[in-house]
Amino acid sequence: MSNTRSIFEEVSTEKPSGDAPKGGLIDAGRNDWRSGVAWWMKILFALVALMVVIGGLTRLTDSGLSITEWNVIKGALPPMNEAAWLIEFEKYKTIPEYQLQNKGMELSAFKTIYWWEWGHRQLGRLVGLVWFVGLVFFFITKTIPRGWKLRMIFVGLLGGLQGVVGWWMVSSGLTGRMVDVASYRLATHLGLAFIILATLFWFIMKLNRTEMEMFQSRRTRDNGSAQLAKVLLVLAFAQILLGALVAGIDAGRGYIDWPMMGGEFLPSESFDYTPMWTNFFENPALVQFNHRMLGYIVMLVGVFAWFKTRTAALRKVQIGFKAVMLMLFIQMLLGIFTVLYAAPWHFAIVHQVGAIFVLMLILQTLFAATYPSEQSVRG
Repeated sequence: MSNTRSIFEEVSTEKPSGDAPKGGLIDAGRNDWRSGVAWWMKILFALVALMVVIGGLTRLTDSGLSITEWNVIKGALPPMNEAAWLIEFEKYKTIPEYQLQNKGMELSAFKTIYWWEWGHRQLGRLVGLVWFVGLVFFFITKTIPRGWKLRMIFVGLLGGLQGVVGWWMVSSGLTGRMVDVASYRLATHLGLAFIILATLFWFIMKLNRTEMEMFQSRRTRDNGSAQLAKVLLVLAFAQILLGALVAGIDAGRGYIDWPMMGGEFLPSESFDYTPMWTNFFENPALVQFNHRMLGYIVMLVGVFAWFKTRTAALRKVQIGFKAVMLMLFIQMLLGIFTVLYAAPWHFAIVHQVGAIFVLMLILQTLFAATYPSEQSVRG
């Protein structure tokens, strides 16, 4: 017969003896690997972000065509003596960039642009090595759970594709009368780099949460805010591609007034090229105009998204859209100053780094709306 208890009896606050309760089977034995894989992907993310910056500087210093061959293994070593340097220099002298733009360049100047391109390619090799070594380690130690093997392999496939696209881009400037790489190929190369960054960042955010948390959070997702973040993400990515077109044809140095362009809203020469569709890729007037206009649209959508979500139930969503709007404003100012000062390399590269931050903040906000973390009712 059980003993009756008074309703006034004080309940003990002592914790029961024994081990603390454990999570369900969905998380059993899976927490150790998450931290390790997350750090592996964080290293990859940092290296890819650095590669985007180095790649931007390589373009701004007109160094991208200094290495005229693609040797994945042999090319890892730079010229080791003066004779080797002269051989590389002679190869460079055969391409249009030297013959039409840099004729008479001295060996010392060639070495400068060579080191930029070599460093960019070497960093790409390092990214591939870090990915391969990490993947092999996690496979050997059998610390990859269901559902993540293909994701981890997918990251490497994207990296390999990026290497192929990089050479496809460089090869466009080695023949004919091209003194730079084709702008649309540069946009493809940069766009894929940002896709890799976005993929890694999204995976990292997922790895920082347990599978049980991810499963439970779907019940409280904010679909409206997530849709706004997706719209911003698409617009920001399109703006990044337009920025690559601007960089590819040096369109940022042609019209250095603002808010007008050469004293006009839409420069009169915006559709001078034939066939007409080439103006959208090769005409500096129209390319810069499109980049400016889309920048205004992204800023307005960012303000609208912040206004619509300022009373959202999820505080991280509120903060996220506010941070996105602030970063978009900073990025717009950077773009204006880059134009006004005729795109000096230090302004241009900061503007490119700003694009990375915009992408990260939008993705973080999208994640907060799609997979909300628990929050206290208080405050």
